Amino acid sequence: MQSNAKADWDERIAVRSDTDGTLELPELEPPKWVTAVGGVGQVTIDWATVAGAVGYVIMRGTGSQELEPVDHHSGDLLSVPSPPYVDTTCTPGTAYRYAVASVPEVTVHGRPGATVEATPLIADGNPPVVHLTVDAVAEGTELQRPWVPMIGSERLSQLLCKDLTGGREIGGELEDALRRMRDEIGVRTVRAHAIFHDDTHVFGAEGYDFSVVDAIYDKLLGMGLRPVVELGFMPRELASDPSKTVFEYGAIISPPRSYEEWYDLVRALVGHLVERYGLDEVLSWDFEVWNEANLEVFWSGTKAEWMHLYDVSAAAVKSVDERLAVGGPSSAAAGWVDDLLAHCAESGSPVDFVTTHTYGSPPLDVQASLDRHGFSEARILWTEWGVTPRHFNPINDSVFSGVFLLRGMRSAAGRVEALSYWVASDHFEELGRPPRFLHGGFGLQTVGGLAKPRFHAMSLLSRLGPAELPVAFEGDGGGSLVEAWASRDRDRIAVLVWNLTLDQSKAEGAAELTREVTLSFPGVDPSWQVSATWLAPGVGAGSGDLAAEAAALGVGEWPTDEQWVQLAERSQLRTAPVERTGEDLTIALQMPSAVLIELRPAV
Repeated sequence: MQSNAKADWDERIAVRSDTDGTLELPELEPPKWVTAVGGVGQVTIDWATVAGAVGYVIMRGTGSQELEPVDHHSGDLLSVPSPPYVDTTCTPGTAYRYAVASVPEVTVHGRPGATVEATPLIADGNPPVVHLTVDAVAEGTELQRPWVPMIGSERLSQLLCKDLTGGREIGGELEDALRRMRDEIGVRTVRAHAIFHDDTHVFGAEGYDFSVVDAIYDKLLGMGLRPVVELGFMPRELASDPSKTVFEYGAIISPPRSYEEWYDLVRALVGHLVERYGLDEVLSWDFEVWNEANLEVFWSGTKAEWMHLYDVSAAAVKSVDERLAVGGPSSAAAGWVDDLLAHCAESGSPVDFVTTHTYGSPPLDVQASLDRHGFSEARILWTEWGVTPRHFNPINDSVFSGVFLLRGMRSAAGRVEALSYWVASDHFEELGRPPRFLHGGFGLQTVGGLAKPRFHAMSLLSRLGPAELPVAFEGDGGGSLVEAWASRDRDRIAVLVWNLTLDQSKAEGAAELTREVTLSFPGVDPSWQVSATWLAPGVGAGSGDLAAEAAALGVGEWPTDEQWVQLAERSQLRTAPVERTGEDLTIALQMPSAVLIELRPAV
């Protein structure tokens, strides 16, 4: 599959480009130095970061073969935000040449630098050892939590829906799922599509009618959550072409017939929200313009028409109060970020925050784009992110996806305000309602409200303490394949350790990537008690593999009443005590898997 990587890259560029306007971008040099070190089943590539780069493309070839981008089979971008990168798409025993190219903007990359050589090693039957040293006595820094600010959801009108899926009421279960995100994970806001869809009926017989919107937001605020108001899609009454639609529910994606009428609608909605909920409350909300207009499936107009829509929308929001926050481009695959910022630098339109989306990789470092266009203080909100852009993909139900979530959140911490996983619940119907219990849905929770591995991953993250501690790595894949996030609070040390490659061709595991991990805690009293909470593939171990548990029970399209009860019990994570020898703790860590190690004073 590697031979098609360059063609796949070119196709992604073509899909996300637009002929309206010319964007001038800096020509970035490649990294000043690159290293590549072969390990068992993998090669770890490291490099010097480049000012102005939002990411990097790893290039690879054998012999005199032309270098091509390494593709980790995510179905989205090939770029990664920062070093190091672990390549497991390689063949053990084969010598490779690697180079790294800087990416100034997602549709282009610079020339690759000098090549370095490395050979992935063949497994000899004994897992390589990785040693982690946690500086538990360090002062520490504030642990950043990019999963807390926001979660994605199916359109919020579904909170009012009484229909059943799998015998479960859609509205009630969606509400329960969002409440659980708030209560157990600490999420504060919800981002969803289609507040102007036909089912919210914003045009009444005598003008605007926001009564359905009120019912939606009343319910959301009653849960202790706030909305991210995505201004879209196009109301039928304003659409220039109502036949242009997306999704099973027929959201209209055409430009407005009149931008003046669109301005009036947005201004009326925002003014109504301020009147109903109070200015102080709505000042804490974000108003995002449209969704993924850089894809033809979501916007039937041109790029220039969407930029005008942004200008008009931002002006309408600010006409109610200049302090209200508006932003975009809410784009697919980090596209149009530079385009919007360059446009607004010229037009004078405000950008209080930048929003974009990606799947299958950690989010790119778009701060470089903000800096080059004079919007350095704008907040960065990734309003959609996940393991795959494809619904009905089994990877969404896998342990791999949960460990992927850990890796992405760790990468994003400290450089974005929010990394919003898409979405909270499998009550999601863009491509139709769920046809069965485990169907590869985007949700962190199933129909029926059971936690999938990605929810468990967020639960483990929420158990980290407030102070982040330094971790040092040694050994094969340490800091690239095997990563960790260490923390401390008053009477506890909590360390999340995981083993993951971004390579989705190995989502079901790869024995050669198993590592024996030794953790050291110098300065911590050896009498402290140790416990472990695992997220790992398998049945009956309390490690959160819902798909394996459902298969073991023989669940059909939907669980029986008895199976619902069994799954609720068997899908939970369990914490168990662990023996510690002196200052060290040794565990076998397969790929994919994660473990939360907690140390507490003996009682």
